[in-house]
Amino acid sequence: MIDAANIAGTPPTRGAVPGLRRVLVANRGEIAVRIVRACRAVGVEAVAAVSEADVDSLAARLAGRQVVIGPPSPRESYLAIDRLVDAAQRCGCDAVHPGYGFLSERAAFARACVDAGLTFVGPTPQAIEAMGDKITASRLAAAAGVPRVPGSAAVVDAGAALAAADRIGYPVLVKASAGGGGRGMRVVREPAQMAGAYASAAAEAQAAFGDGTLYVEKLIERARHVEIQIMADRHGGVVQLGERECSTQRRHQKLLEEAPSPALSAAQRAAMGQCAVALARSVGYHGAGTVEFVLDDDDGRFYFLEMNTRIQVEHPVTEMVTGLDLVAEQLRVAAGLPLSFTQDDVRPSGHAIECRINAEDPQKNFLPRPGVVRRWVPPSGEGIRCDSHCHDGHVVTPHYDSLLAKLIVHAPTRAEAIARMRDALARLEVDGPPTTAPFHHDLLAHEDFAAGRVTTRWVEDVFLPARQRARAVAAGPDVR
Repeated sequence: MIDAANIAGTPPTRGAVPGLRRVLVANRGEIAVRIVRACRAVGVEAVAAVSEADVDSLAARLAGRQVVIGPPSPRESYLAIDRLVDAAQRCGCDAVHPGYGFLSERAAFARACVDAGLTFVGPTPQAIEAMGDKITASRLAAAAGVPRVPGSAAVVDAGAALAAADRIGYPVLVKASAGGGGRGMRVVREPAQMAGAYASAAAEAQAAFGDGTLYVEKLIERARHVEIQIMADRHGGVVQLGERECSTQRRHQKLLEEAPSPALSAAQRAAMGQCAVALARSVGYHGAGTVEFVLDDDDGRFYFLEMNTRIQVEHPVTEMVTGLDLVAEQLRVAAGLPLSFTQDDVRPSGHAIECRINAEDPQKNFLPRPGVVRRWVPPSGEGIRCDSHCHDGHVVTPHYDSLLAKLIVHAPTRAEAIARMRDALARLEVDGPPTTAPFHHDLLAHEDFAAGRVTTRWVEDVFLPARQRARAVAAGPDVR
């Protein structure tokens, strides 16, 4: 039985949203649940767009109204622009919220919504296009005075990439201009590696994004991934809500996020926030967005990485330290209202951590494990929030990503937040596929994490090898 009470509360919203009557939630999973709940909190009707695999989903039940958009395959449902726009029109919606992933950063989807007379809950198609191309975004960042990692323009072949690398200095990254999540990206440490790296990165980028354009960028060996959450309205209001530390990654995929970053000084924090606001203003941005930076852990310098033109998976940690409801604020902005807060109103307090609970087996290279969740009991208590679409009987299908929930905690200090998260993870009850909860529990106990000594390579270079050695010792000698 689905119990809506299992979904922890979101921050209090600030008033209703006149001008929006009905919103199509063009996504699935926990973010669809999150959007539905935000709509209900501000008095806006939500319609869940669902594939045939999600007709009995928690988002559909909470929305109270659903429209089936196609078969389970994402290409025939959640990635089908025409079907989503048609569904919104047939249901009498006046807006579409894309969530994150799927079509959330596709300018073509935003433009199709606008052309159909629908409000797209996000930035303009032009802003999505400008920030979606990394080369264009880097150029715009430079014009706005935002520091950039030394890099090249688009390179047309391996020879041009080799020339760029010789100019920049090794090691370098060969990266997809339209990329993300580490796809279409290769490390090149010496000239002899360039031809193979260029060919494989271009092929992967073309397959993943339909665009094989590459560029070359200096590789920062000891890098941290720090991002600034911004919110902007259509009246010139742009506010930055502080940073999130996202360096705990595996293969360029975030595993755990926290706010604030344990690595930033007050001066770095202020400078990074100012850069994010300047970039957003320079492109006439409105809505929720995240400006991502790479921080050199050796010298403290930071550089623009990219801008994500949507709500982020990790937005709850910002909500926990600011007390703001970012999804409700997205709806306000989409309705043409000014932001409900100013920069002076943003006063982050305490520390928040988010762990992504996936139906994956960390002991088998994080292999996704579809199956039935027979029992699901998330932890609760002071400073604990669980954003999830999971419930008793929930089916984890192979059609979509394996995210079951985002477990978030808040406490006065970072040390207390770590302790609270470890306790929450230990109390999470999941009878079904293996999850990443035990992995997170071990990670949070590591002395490097406790000390804040985490770079983007730490999980793969330090934590996972140490964890494997510890498990081998615990298992004892092989006596076969």
